[in-house]
Amino acid sequence: MLRSPSAICTRSIRGAAAAAVALAVTAGCTAQAVDRGPGAGKPGDVSPGGLSTSPVAAEPETGPPSPSASATRSPSASPSPSGEPGKSPSESPVPQKSSASPAPEILMRQGAKGDRVRELQARLAQIGWFDDTPTGFYGPVTATAVKGFQTKRGLPATGATDAVTWQRLLGMTTKPTRDELLGRAVRKPAGKPDPRCMKGRVLCISKTTRTLSWMNDGKVLSTMDVRFGSQYTPTREGVFDVYWKSRDHVSTLYDTPMPYAMFFSGGQAVHYSADFAARGYNGASHGCVNVRDKGKIAALFDQVRNGDKVVIYW
Repeated sequence: MLRSPSAICTRSIRGAAAAAVALAVTAGCTAQAVDRGPGAGKPGDVSPGGLSTSPVAAEPETGPPSPSASATRSPSASPSPSGEPGKSPSESPVPQKSSASPAPEILMRQGAKGDRVRELQARLAQIGWFDDTPTGFYGPVTATAVKGFQTKRGLPATGATDAVTWQRLLGMTTKPTRDELLGRAVRKPAGKPDPRCMKGRVLCISKTTRTLSWMNDGKVLSTMDVRFGSQYTPTREGVFDVYWKSRDHVSTLYDTPMPYAMFFSGGQAVHYSADFAARGYNGASHGCVNVRDKGKIAALFDQVRNGDKVVIYW
């Protein structure tokens, strides 16, 4: 059967269009990091968190108006006696007021000394940002702690304590006791547990207070300091279950010990960290929840069972 030239042309056009669509779909695909859920991969093999990307429509380029656009302008836009189109002689430019607000007063910065600096350090210790004995000297460690506090709360991360930073810190902490000022104790403000922690056996983990509370039907049985992953290897947030426990675990990816490991999401686990015990918050995990008190995590490991809930939240 002979096909007319028009039919052959139509079929060729359709074939070319289908091939173009297939090529566009393939080119637009991007690899996504997938959390395969509990038990996926080798426990302890925590890979850096991937950054997902999505296609963004390009903004149109701007340039001088086209001749067609110029041709459609209204005749009323002719020069006025004032020298500007559309303005009457009585109109004149109105000066614009500056919207920039003055920078807050700097109260303390690197090199400062005294009781106020010691109080700053003790208050930062209450919320887990200063992990050393208050000295009354504003050095690089204190500046780093202040900068972290500012970054977390969306303030300009200068490392210097200005009036806004100081007021925010006062609102989140209590007046330090003598023992706190001398570094003998740290009194952390009690944070309200997430509602998801109020039923059953739960490892209730707050990223805001950087604490883990072991709870049973809303009652706190024990609390301990914890540390999380960096921005490149973040600790996942949400509700999980403990699916595997390993008392003397060693990471196969990083070849580091992970004693008293309780895995809750892929390779992320709650476990003891000797690095956290030695360096404090100056370091970070590869995504796990680090505990620095070996006695507390050992006792917790013996109490937690597979299937117990894990809640991680801000």
